[in-house]
Amino acid sequence: MTKSMNSGVILAGTPVNLMEFEPAVSLIMNRAMSDERTRLAVVSVNLDHLHHFGVRGRWAGTLHSDPASTLEWLYLLDGSPLVQESRRLTDHEWPRLAGSELAYPILVQAELLGLSVGFLGGSEATQALLRRKLSIERPQLKISGMWSPSRVELNSDDSSQQLAQLIANSGTQILFVGLGKPRQELWIDRYGEHTGASVLLAFGAAVDFMAGRVGRAPVWARDHGLEWCYRLAKEPRRLARRYLIDGPEAYIKLKTKSSTLPAEIQETKHLSTPAPRTPGYFTESNEIVDAVAIVVTYNSANHIGPLLDSLRQETADLTLRVIVADNSSDDETVQRIRTEHPDVCVVNTGGNLGYSAGINVALARAGESDSVIILNPDLTIDRGSLRFLWNRLQRSHAGVVVPKLVNERSETVYSIHREPTLSRAVCDAILGSRIPDRPNWLAETDCNPESYRHAHIVEWATGAAMMIRRSVADQISWDESYFLYSEETDYCRRVRKLGHSIWFEPRAVMTHTGGGSGSSASLNALLSVNRIRYIRKHHSSLYSAAYRFSVVLSEALRFWKTDRRGVLSTVLKEAKWSELPGPSRHDASGFPSGAVIIPAHNEAAVIARALAPLAPLTRSAGIEVIVSCNGCSDDTAQIARTFEGVTVVEIEEASKTAALNVADSIASQWPRLYMDADVEVGSVALRELFLTLSGGEKLAARPVVHYDLHGANPLIRSYYHTRTKLPSVQTSLWAGGVYAISEKGHRRFTSFPDLISDDLFIDRLFAANEKTVLEGEPVVFRPPRTLKDQFSILHRVYRGNSEQNGQGGGHSTARNTLREVLSSVRGPISATNAVIYFAFALIGRRGASRSHNWERDESSRGSDRQRDPRS
Repeated sequence: MTKSMNSGVILAGTPVNLMEFEPAVSLIMNRAMSDERTRLAVVSVNLDHLHHFGVRGRWAGTLHSDPASTLEWLYLLDGSPLVQESRRLTDHEWPRLAGSELAYPILVQAELLGLSVGFLGGSEATQALLRRKLSIERPQLKISGMWSPSRVELNSDDSSQQLAQLIANSGTQILFVGLGKPRQELWIDRYGEHTGASVLLAFGAAVDFMAGRVGRAPVWARDHGLEWCYRLAKEPRRLARRYLIDGPEAYIKLKTKSSTLPAEIQETKHLSTPAPRTPGYFTESNEIVDAVAIVVTYNSANHIGPLLDSLRQETADLTLRVIVADNSSDDETVQRIRTEHPDVCVVNTGGNLGYSAGINVALARAGESDSVIILNPDLTIDRGSLRFLWNRLQRSHAGVVVPKLVNERSETVYSIHREPTLSRAVCDAILGSRIPDRPNWLAETDCNPESYRHAHIVEWATGAAMMIRRSVADQISWDESYFLYSEETDYCRRVRKLGHSIWFEPRAVMTHTGGGSGSSASLNALLSVNRIRYIRKHHSSLYSAAYRFSVVLSEALRFWKTDRRGVLSTVLKEAKWSELPGPSRHDASGFPSGAVIIPAHNEAAVIARALAPLAPLTRSAGIEVIVSCNGCSDDTAQIARTFEGVTVVEIEEASKTAALNVADSIASQWPRLYMDADVEVGSVALRELFLTLSGGEKLAARPVVHYDLHGANPLIRSYYHTRTKLPSVQTSLWAGGVYAISEKGHRRFTSFPDLISDDLFIDRLFAANEKTVLEGEPVVFRPPRTLKDQFSILHRVYRGNSEQNGQGGGHSTARNTLREVLSSVRGPISATNAVIYFAFALIGRRGASRSHNWERDESSRGSDRQRDPRS
């Protein structure tokens, strides 16, 4: 919008220019006579517009988002509810400027000024009525043309381009576009500038009203906001959904998501000054570039050449650095790259680590850039596509932008997806690809062709190609636990969780050959299993169990297909999951050094479970694992010694602090991870921790925590549902029984003090910018299963907090926690969870002063979890 149009409001996420009737008509006519290159697109904003383009609307943010467009949008107030809300926000009475009210005055002015007018949309019969009526009422009006394209023509890019050219050849200055919402706005946004019209009016039913095909509501109905009732009575089949289903939802958005116009957002600037463009060549690693292209390869010799050739053409638009992370290919992939593309950086990952791990390895070598491009090796890039992605990234302030994918026959690949949910999984299982246009909540993949013609915000997309803002890429690592499949679903979810949008840019086109990762029944099984793993990571155990049933249902209905053989049995038997394709063992040279210290007091029931993923690293990567047994009277030490390479020390005193200090005196490597014996830390999470703390910028860190609430009391599950949403829990080091410290960070203290909460002590040693919580593979923490054990643990926690507060180690955080809990309330369920959280907190605090023992949770160390995971 120009500065002259900045007086307005935001209604349900949609900007509206507040204007009086005469100034609006004058502005439109002045622009129609103007020779400006910028075209004016005028739209009436009503509840139907808010449904399509407002907050959470399918096309939210799409209009005026093209940085190269010469269109300028003018949003006019339409509909009584919007008029009332604008009056409330501005304390001023604004008129309703419906297209049907403006259309005739504009025609009158066009006749007087000798401007040519064209009409796009409506049936040929309606247009004939309109032409006849105007010839009588406005005989001097210049009608440049009337066009009535079919739905098929409007859905075709080629046909729409030809239509726009016809309109341009006609010399039209004012174009009425009556295709119905949202098609008319989307068509104008995509093709309007090619029509040559100075003004484009998205006035919907105005043509029908002017032609006399549809009668206007009585004045009294319009004045009292009841025109919708009149129109619904006239056309119930066409308008029932708009007014009775979509309308109430839009009204709620209007009342809850509206505000005055915020300060203008500044355009994103370069993070740095990139190196000069070198068309035909990739930029060296020590130069600043617009984008770093990362390609993960595994036996990709047949695909990598065409991709790199197409990437090289894009250097005319952007400065590019290309890094290939090779997962130990045994074909000629690496040899071909180094021979034919010597300016490409090839990094050997040290094994077949999977797609996510390859990306993370390459990111460590990325150097300085404004963005990161993730590309499958079996892609080729249409000329200019990276520039389109880049423009969209810069102007939309998106975190991620994805292109349109086509197959080798130039057919659109349905690459846009919605967040996996139980309803979508069940419906997909039953219907498969049948009824592709079913409601959004019943399909994970977006199969609507219109979605692939216009730029818009999506939830996630196929990870074959995506451009990521560098600040986002540095903040979010790829979860290596998936190996293949679901990693992009997880990544996009975490991008959205941080408040960044994901955009689809249809003008950026890439051909995806497919099959670059191979195809087999085992890979299909991995795809299904990783869907379940993804849901388990982000949802409750009950929801995950229901979702797993939907996956079982899907495979049961397709077990007879050749490529699905064995998939059903694998999904049903979790013991088989470990046999699925996964990362090969890291080379010792590829795993960062460090030490793991586990204080253990009578932990025979869980110590094997904690050591199982760590012990192999003592052999392959040379890390130190030290189990510090303190006052043990069970078999903890004996079990720990059965793990090759694990160092076991025993002290008589039952003291966690003493155990930590003894282990510290023995350990020789840095960084150091300190973990409770009932926590499970995987090699992927450990690797990311050690890499992060070896860099020097961060002094302390922990992985994100997954709370395994299987078998827990419902009240405990409710308590943790609230707890996991608290910002202090998400960003502190004390949330999961595990934390890591660099050598520099350890210099903040000489030894662990005799305190109950060692993790709280560590957390308070570091400022927010010195510590971090790493996304990626989570550690598994099992809270108590019974109320008695939960209260016991809370007694110890609150006593530990009081202990440190009393010693000057900090101040009470009760008020801050209160604010965070109240902020987590979003509805009746979260409100109930918040009440339960407060009840637990109150009981925990009151009981803390009455106990002086080291309370311990035995319920999560039950007999069902005592089995040695190696057996």
